[in-house]
Amino acid sequence: MTSCCPEEKDSFPSSCTCQKAPAGLKEVKKLCGFEVVWGPVHAKHIKEFLDKQMKATANMRRVTFTLRERVELIPVELGHMGKPTQYLVPALFLLSGVGQGIFSVGSAVSRGATALLAYILAIVTGVILAPALLPWLPGRSFAVKGAVMGAAAGALLSALFAGQLVYLEMLALTLFIMAVSSYLAMNFTGSTPFTSPTGVEKEMRKAIPAQAACALAAVVLWVSAGFMG
Repeated sequence: MTSCCPEEKDSFPSSCTCQKAPAGLKEVKKLCGFEVVWGPVHAKHIKEFLDKQMKATANMRRVTFTLRERVELIPVELGHMGKPTQYLVPALFLLSGVGQGIFSVGSAVSRGATALLAYILAIVTGVILAPALLPWLPGRSFAVKGAVMGAAAGALLSALFAGQLVYLEMLALTLFIMAVSSYLAMNFTGSTPFTSPTGVEKEMRKAIPAQAACALAAVVLWVSAGFMG
């Protein structure tokens, strides 16, 4: 939140804040007597807003979410990946080693490396490419946009490893990338200026079961492929 508040209440009994400020600011008057004036959309326009006697121009009311604004949020989303990654990566290698001989270290390393590459692709598509290409991806749902990018990445990975992976492995990795990419793109919803809490909740109720089913199918297919040796 960015705000312009007076040093003395009596001299200027109001506080100006941008429209992206927390909704809890409505309690300001009750707590300290200051009147909250909702100013422009972006905090960078507050000074101009005050200079114009608190009259907003059309430009001040315009909500934007440009490529630059979307890219600036990517490091924040990447910062959230540390904890789940430290659990998911070992699981990928363990599942990759399961096969005809119960467990194979060689398979865990070779197949695990491929699964790790799929996970990296899922992060790239869900956290970087989906936000960057947001306006041009099909669908209104962020989860669908992430799934589309994941499907494209899965197809690319399958093409690159066509001679090394069986069909079940290609399908498993594609479903895995789609599930992770879709979830990560959906998680980006909270960083946008044009979504509502109810809209996000509605999307999550529909998307999370589908993502979970997709991830489960990927695990079953990946492990099954290990027994086909």
